[in-house]
Amino acid sequence: MNNPIIKVENVGIRFNIASEKTDSLKEYIIKFVKRELYFKEFWALQDISFEMNQGESLAIIGANGSGKSTLLKLICRILDPDTGSITVNGSIAPLIELGAGLDAELTAEENIVLGGALLGHSKKFMLERRDEIVAFAELDEFMQMPLKNYSSGMYARLAFALSTLVKPDILIVDEVLAVGDIAFQKKCEKRMKEMLAGGTTLLYVSHDDTSVRNLCEKALWLKKGGVVMAGGVEEVCSAYEASMSNA
Repeated sequence: MNNPIIKVENVGIRFNIASEKTDSLKEYIIKFVKRELYFKEFWALQDISFEMNQGESLAIIGANGSGKSTLLKLICRILDPDTGSITVNGSIAPLIELGAGLDAELTAEENIVLGGALLGHSKKFMLERRDEIVAFAELDEFMQMPLKNYSSGMYARLAFALSTLVKPDILIVDEVLAVGDIAFQKKCEKRMKEMLAGGTTLLYVSHDDTSVRNLCEKALWLKKGGVVMAGGVEEVCSAYEASMSNA
C-alpha cells in the first residue's frame, strides 16, 4: 500500500496576541522591557487530521478567520505546528500569497528566471520555457514592465504560469485566482484539471463555490480553527452553505 502524499495528524498552532493596545513602537518596547506587556494565547488551529493520496483534490472551506490559510502554510512548512505532525511526500508548488517570491522591482522577464530558481529550475530551463510561460499568462506586452506596476490580476497570471510550468506532486492554491478575470480563471481551472488527471494532488482554498465543486472531490470545513465536517465535496459544501443561510 502506498503512503499518503500528505498526512496531517492532530495538528495545532497557537499565536500570542497582545492583550492591550499600544499606540507606538516606542511604547511597545518600553512595556516589553518593563514586562508590562501581556499576551493572550490564541489557537488558530486545533486537532486537525486528514490524509491525501496522489491525484486527490481537497477543498478547504470556511469563513474568513477559520484557519484555512494557516493550515496551508503549515503544510508548506512556512510555519511549524505546536502540536501534532505533518508528513509530505512530494514536491510542492505553493500559490498561497500573491507574488510571493517575486521581486516587485524587477521586470516580469527577470522574474521568470528568479521564480524558476525558487522552484528549483535552472536559468537555461526557464529561458527555454519563457515563451510558454508568457503565452499562458497572456502578458507579452508587459514583460519589460516592473512588477510593482502590475495589477493584482497580472501578478496572479504570472505566478500561476510559473508555478504550474512543470507538474509538481502537490499544487496548493489559496484564493490567488480570485483577482483574475473570469476567462483566465477558467483557463487556470482547465490546467489544474489536466494536472489532476496527470497525478498531481490539489489542495484548494476558495470562496467560489462553483470552482470548488468543479475541481475538488473532497472538502474539509473549518470553523474557528477546528474541523466541522469532512467528506465528499457536494455534501460538505451543501452543509456549509446551509449554515451560512441560517446564520
